[in-house]
Amino acid sequence: MERMERTKEDETGETGPEGQPSHPGGVANPTNRRSALSADGAAPAGPGATASDRAAPNRAMNSFSPADEEKFRGVRRMKLTATGLLLFVALVYVLAKWAGNSGAGAWTGYVAAAAEAGMVGALADWFAVTALFRRPMGLPIPHTAIIPTKKDQLGVSLGEFVGENFLSQDVVRQRLRAVGIGSRLGTWLALPEHADRVTEELATALRGALAVLRDSDVQAVVGEAINRRADAQEIAPGIGKTLEKVVADGGHRRVVDLICVRAHDWLVLHNEQVMDAVQGGAPGWTPRFVDKRVGERVYKELLRFVTEMRDMPAHPARGALDRFLTDFASDLQSDTDTRARVENLKREVLGRGEVQDLIASTWSSVRRMIVSAAEDERSELRLRVRASLLSLGTRMATDARLQGKVDGWVEGAAVYVVTTYRDEITSLITETVAGWDAEHTSRKIEAHIGRDLQFIRINGTVVGSLAGLLIYAVSKALGA
Repeated sequence: MERMERTKEDETGETGPEGQPSHPGGVANPTNRRSALSADGAAPAGPGATASDRAAPNRAMNSFSPADEEKFRGVRRMKLTATGLLLFVALVYVLAKWAGNSGAGAWTGYVAAAAEAGMVGALADWFAVTALFRRPMGLPIPHTAIIPTKKDQLGVSLGEFVGENFLSQDVVRQRLRAVGIGSRLGTWLALPEHADRVTEELATALRGALAVLRDSDVQAVVGEAINRRADAQEIAPGIGKTLEKVVADGGHRRVVDLICVRAHDWLVLHNEQVMDAVQGGAPGWTPRFVDKRVGERVYKELLRFVTEMRDMPAHPARGALDRFLTDFASDLQSDTDTRARVENLKREVLGRGEVQDLIASTWSSVRRMIVSAAEDERSELRLRVRASLLSLGTRMATDARLQGKVDGWVEGAAVYVVTTYRDEITSLITETVAGWDAEHTSRKIEAHIGRDLQFIRINGTVVGSLAGLLIYAVSKALGA
C-alpha cells in the first residue's frame, strides 16, 4: 500500500523533490483544466486574455504559500500514518492466518477476522478520500476526482447556497435588527472624542472634494444653472407682488424719507451749480439779470418743494408716488407690455459680461470660505457640525423611536443592496471558482482539510476491525 500511495502521488503530481509541489505529469480531467500553471503558480495569459487576466486575479488559488506548504506536509505525515496502520493490519492478518494454519488455536480466527475487516474498511475509506481529489490509481472510475471535475458545479452550488441562506431579505433584516445599529451608533457618537473624530474626517473629506473639483467646471455649472433658472422663471410678477406688499406695509416710505433728506442736503450744498444750470438753459436773447432772477426763483421753489416733501408725511407728492408704485406693481403682475419689458431688461442685464463674471466668481468666494472654515478647528462651521453630531448621538442613544428609524433605514438600504445585487454577488463567487485551476484548487483544498480526511482512513481501519471482530464472534456464537 505504501508503494501504491507513492505511485498515486507520483502520477498526480502531488509531491515533488523535498516535499515541494511539482507540475502534474498528467491531467485527470483535461476538459476542466483551464491552463497549465506558470512558474509562479499563476495561469499564463493567452492571446485573448484581458488586462485583468494577465494580472492574475486568482493568484491566491493558483500558488502555494509557505503556510499551505506546511499544511501539506502535515497531510503527508497523516497519510503515512494511515497507510502504516493499513500495512499493520495486513501484517496481523497474514500472521493470524499462518498461526491458524499452524494450529495455534481458535483465537487466530478472531484476530484474522478483525484484521481482514480492518483492511476492507481502510481500503474503502482510502478510495473514498482519494476520489475527492483525484482518480484512485489513475483509473477512470466514474464519480471520482470530484473536486477537479465538479469544481465549476461546486462554485455554482456554493453561490446559490450563499444567495439563498445568507443574502435573503429575512436573514439580513433579522441580523441587523439583532445588532441594534441605531443604539450603538448613537452611544458611540455621543462621546466628545468620537464627535471630534467624525468632524475632522468630514472636514478632511470636504477639503478633498473641493480640491478635486476644478473651479472652471463648477463656475460653468453655477453660471449655467443661474442663467437657466432666470430664463425659465418670469420675474415681473414676483417683483410686482413684492412691491405691492412693500407699498401696502409702507416699507417704501423710509426710502422716500432718505431720498428727500439727501436731495435737500445736496441742493443746499450745490445751489450755485443749480442756478448756473438754469441760466445756461435760458435763451440767448434774454438779459442776464433776468436769467439770474429766474435761476434763483427756480432754485428756491425746488428747495421749498424738497423741504416740504421731507417734512410733510402727507405731502401730495408722496401720495402721488404711492399711487404710482401701486399702479406699477399691478402692471408688473397683469400688464403684458410691462412684463415683456422687464423680461427684456432681465436678459440684457444677464447678458452683460460684468454680470457673468460676477456669477462665475461667486463659486471661488464660496469655495475659499468653506475651505477656510473646514481647516479652522474653532470655526463656526466645525463647531456647529460637532454640536449637531453630539446632539444626534445623544438622541439616538436614548430615543427608541429615532433608533427604530435609523435601524429601519439601515435595514432598508442593506435589503435593497442584497436584493438588487444578489445575482452579481453570487456570480462573483461562481466566476471566481470557475477561474481557479482545477488541479491546483484540489491540492489547495486537500492541504487545508486533508489531515482531517486521513483520520477517516484511520477510523475506518479501527471501526472495520471492531465490526469484523463482532460479526465473527456473533457468527461463532450462533454456530455458523
